[in-house]
Amino acid sequence: MLAVTSPNRKRARYSLVSAGGSRTKTTLPPRSFLIFLLSDHGRELEFRLSVSCSANMSSTHLPTDGTERVCVSEHAQCVPSRVLHLRHLPADVSEQELLAVALPFGRVIKLITLRAKNQAFLEMASEEASVAMLNYYASATPTIRNQPIFIQYSTHRELKTDNLTNQRPQATLQTISTAAVHSGNMASGGEGRGLSPVLRIIVENLFYPVTLEVLQQIFSKYGSVLKIITFSRNNQFQALLQFSEAVHAQHAKASLDGQNIYNGCCTLRIDFSKLSTLNVKYNNDKSRDFTRTDLPTGELEPTATFGVALPPYGATAFPPTFHQHTGLSVTAVPGSLVSPPRVALQVTPPAVHSVLLVSNLNPESVSPHCLFILFGVYGDVQRVKILFNKKENALVQMSDATQAQLAMSHLNGQRLHGNVIRVTLSKHPMVQLPRGGAGHEEQELTRDFSGSALHRFKKPGSKNFSNIFPPSATLHLSNIPSSISEEALKDLFSSRRFSVKAFKFFQKDRKMALMQLASVEEAIDALIALHDHQLDHNQHLRVSFSKSTI
Repeated sequence: MLAVTSPNRKRARYSLVSAGGSRTKTTLPPRSFLIFLLSDHGRELEFRLSVSCSANMSSTHLPTDGTERVCVSEHAQCVPSRVLHLRHLPADVSEQELLAVALPFGRVIKLITLRAKNQAFLEMASEEASVAMLNYYASATPTIRNQPIFIQYSTHRELKTDNLTNQRPQATLQTISTAAVHSGNMASGGEGRGLSPVLRIIVENLFYPVTLEVLQQIFSKYGSVLKIITFSRNNQFQALLQFSEAVHAQHAKASLDGQNIYNGCCTLRIDFSKLSTLNVKYNNDKSRDFTRTDLPTGELEPTATFGVALPPYGATAFPPTFHQHTGLSVTAVPGSLVSPPRVALQVTPPAVHSVLLVSNLNPESVSPHCLFILFGVYGDVQRVKILFNKKENALVQMSDATQAQLAMSHLNGQRLHGNVIRVTLSKHPMVQLPRGGAGHEEQELTRDFSGSALHRFKKPGSKNFSNIFPPSATLHLSNIPSSISEEALKDLFSSRRFSVKAFKFFQKDRKMALMQLASVEEAIDALIALHDHQLDHNQHLRVSFSKSTI
């Protein structure tokens, strides 16, 4: 058995331990190749080792054909090198993923992947770049697809790829490197100036509201967050977030892109912005400059995600807290994320009441069933009560508080039966059913839907959780029988006086289709009218909102 006992920069001492237990010491220079023989039941096995040292203590085990093995332990830091050794990589790691880890620190001139060993070697253009990279990742664990990886200096001073079976031609490497840089969108000013410190963030599958404070707490783990601007575009919640340094932005993108803020939803899609800095004029719930507390809150009343109206911050209330706006304490939003290795962000959703107050309804058209179908797009509605003396108001009880937040985020400010409705949290913890002495009309205004077969989210892990979108003019139709034609579906909607502007079956699944109507208001009315409409003797149409357009 071979054991390294005290390697140093110039020479390293090794001990050869025989099967009988005797020890022979020898001293060899670094980067020496050791050839030794092991006896295995009368056979001799030859191994060739290249002894290397690293910036971190490591241990390598080489299995033999028998029960014996070679153990090489390294205990000292190595001389910096342009060549870096990457270990614990995903089995199918790509060159682009490896380059994404290194490119913020400089140009990569050579790359060798050893997929069978989950390892790789890459050579930076300069020793300064490799030192900067290793120094940074010493305090911020690098990850690829949420899997922590290990990086150390190699004893190789350069990589020679002439005779390697997995060599990658220089021209191809440069193509990948360039593609990786451009996929991140270089900062304004052209190539050579590095990646931008500004990230563009899109939140998909917005099941729970996402606020500026939530983003700040998540991204501040990867560096100093200076500014954030949030906005809605193309029916999606988006944000621009500026770090103090571009390398922090790169690390945040590599670690958080594709992650879910909440379990199973609110997926982060992150890219580099073409902007090199953000200009924040107001400190409120939609924008924030953390370097300036003197900015005004702005004259317009800020609105939260997708039109949820919130009271503006007072001049003396900065920095704001959740308690001021939604009745939540700041502790309801997590202050820390799960440490690597991290499967998901696992942020705890805010805890609030599950009953919503819906006001400014059209009393001539609204019904408990109508509200059940509409609010059921965003959660399982348990009870609905239209107030007997104020029929323009109603209480809607969702299954839990997070579904109530989601429905409020998407439906507040939407137009229903000609009226712009307002959706807020109710102080009532639940909707009470009418007492036995209540009149017939009062009983008709309150319905219990707790056992309804139309609940969309009663099955854990249902695909419906990942297909929740704001109201839009385009509807997603599903559960369409093969006997139903495009014309039949168009006629169905037209017969209810809905204007069909476009229609398209899914190419790979004719049980689904997209239908575009004249407006969002019309699409809302159509969803209420035709969701669960019977198309044949045993199939009912399912209708939901789509993020796509035709």
